[in-house]
Amino acid sequence: MTEQARALADRLIRNFNDAALEHHVRDPLYETLCARLAPGTAACKLGASIDTVAPGKRSCPYHFHYAQEEMFIVLEGHGTLRVAGETLPIRSGDVIFVPPGPDYPHQIVNTSDAPLKYLSIGTRETPELVEYPDSGKYAAIAVRDDATRLHVVQRSENSLDYWDAEP
Repeated sequence: MTEQARALADRLIRNFNDAALEHHVRDPLYETLCARLAPGTAACKLGASIDTVAPGKRSCPYHFHYAQEEMFIVLEGHGTLRVAGETLPIRSGDVIFVPPGPDYPHQIVNTSDAPLKYLSIGTRETPELVEYPDSGKYAAIAVRDDATRLHVVQRSENSLDYWDAEP
């Protein structure tokens, strides 16, 4: 492979079998292995990860995005998609589309006794606001051109007055 071809491959191709795994656990409900695929690539507007949810666990808190659109492709196993107050069965081969907005809060739950593995693809909109209906939290996320990241999690009842601490 030429040097140019190698450079292109480094910017454009990721093999999820080779990606570094992050283990996220918050007992008693959450446990997932996550391999983020887009960092270091040429992708500007798309993010992707492979997530493997442990049996009986959830991948993340119930939430919805104000800007980001997501797609999930179930690769192995089965479980449920908690969405808009309903519980829908999901299984290997299912492709799930979740648009932004309060009509589609969502969460993937592994209700089986085997791992549930899925590909997660989402737009990386910035700024982004994420709401967590179960806990009453909001996350504000913004990334500047220089990759500086702002990520704040707050509850609306802790919100400050617009003029707080201003002269």
